Amino acid sequence: MEKKTKKAMGRDFILVVIGQIISLLGNAVLRFALPLHLLHITNSPAVFGGIVALSFLPMFLMSPLGGAAADRLNKKNIMACLDFFTAAMLLVFLLVYDSVSLVAAILVVMIFLYGISGFYQPSVQASIPVLVEKEKMVSANAVINLVSSLSGLLGPVLGGICYSVGGLFPILVFSVLCFFCSAVMELFIHMPVSSQKTEKGILGTVLGDLKESICFIGKEQKFIGKLTVVLAFFNLVLSALQIIGTPVLVTQVLVFHSADPDRLLGYTEGALALGGIAGGILSAVFGEKFSIAKSWKFLMGACLLLLPTAVALKSGISGELQYLVLTASCFLIMVLSSMFTVGLMAYIQQITPETLVGKVIAWIYAICTCSQPVGQAMYGVLFETLKGQEWVIFLLAAAGAGAVALVFRQSVKAYEKTLRRQELYSF
Repeated sequence: MEKKTKKAMGRDFILVVIGQIISLLGNAVLRFALPLHLLHITNSPAVFGGIVALSFLPMFLMSPLGGAAADRLNKKNIMACLDFFTAAMLLVFLLVYDSVSLVAAILVVMIFLYGISGFYQPSVQASIPVLVEKEKMVSANAVINLVSSLSGLLGPVLGGICYSVGGLFPILVFSVLCFFCSAVMELFIHMPVSSQKTEKGILGTVLGDLKESICFIGKEQKFIGKLTVVLAFFNLVLSALQIIGTPVLVTQVLVFHSADPDRLLGYTEGALALGGIAGGILSAVFGEKFSIAKSWKFLMGACLLLLPTAVALKSGISGELQYLVLTASCFLIMVLSSMFTVGLMAYIQQITPETLVGKVIAWIYAICTCSQPVGQAMYGVLFETLKGQEWVIFLLAAAGAGAVALVFRQSVKAYEKTLRRQELYSF
């Protein structure tokens, strides 16, 4: 059965990819428009930051459960059911749009969106080995990642244009259609089921996997544990600033003479996604030259790129020029961050036993996801408190991120000394 189903980029894999394109595009447009609408109706960076932070937590909680479910249930059914559920949820939101508190409704929808995404994506990744021949798995993963990056690029741009023209309502209609069409298409995927039995149950298995990876990180490979903490703090300082600071600056702080801020925000979010694509391509080209000893320079470069925005905000130049500086900095920061992440993940895969790679990386992502909401809530309060002095926030963020980069540099040096000592005394 499985041998007949597996093909080199065959019909079933193509259906998965098309479903991803449709579903992720609807998701990207919605994730852009809902926080933007929230910022407009509350006019409060603190409320905006708090709600965005809360919506990220379900992704952390649902990802391990989604991974366990993907190994034991029909992956096609998981994807189709979640897309149908998302379409139904948004349809209900459309029906009660004018009769409920929009702040509460948007919070609920965003919590479900991020939670569903955390549960959904492991099924997509786990379907690749089932549908694609081993020789084509690298190419298949590249296609899935490219679809995700392109959705992140097109979604905010399309969302910014649509929102500036018709507001939130047409975006909700568009997203309902996207999720419904994706779900219907996924029903036609032929995917063999290889359920795994466990005496502990799904939750027990997830907890066991997490415990095993924690023991490896905490005892056998402490460098990965230190690395995880460093990445979490960097995520808290820099990633959270981009998620909260960019919408606040473009829609509330910068003054434009004729341009529409909502549309410009879509372009900036698209530049972030484009930076991720560019960083991925550069990593593929120069990947062999990546050195863990010099990787801290990527982090330092990213934090230094916050300074041009701080200078532009302080200098009093026109809103259009400030916007260009902000967007260019966002693009370059994402290029460096992507190159750092790709190289680092490859290094972790090399020093981690094959049976633990997925669990260890899942743990790293979980910790980083947890730290990001804290930073988002913090920046929401800062932007509300320091109105008119937003440049100070960028200076503080640059200093904090720079300190994290230097700590990472020291951790790498200590790790290399340990490796040299082990080589010296090994026989």
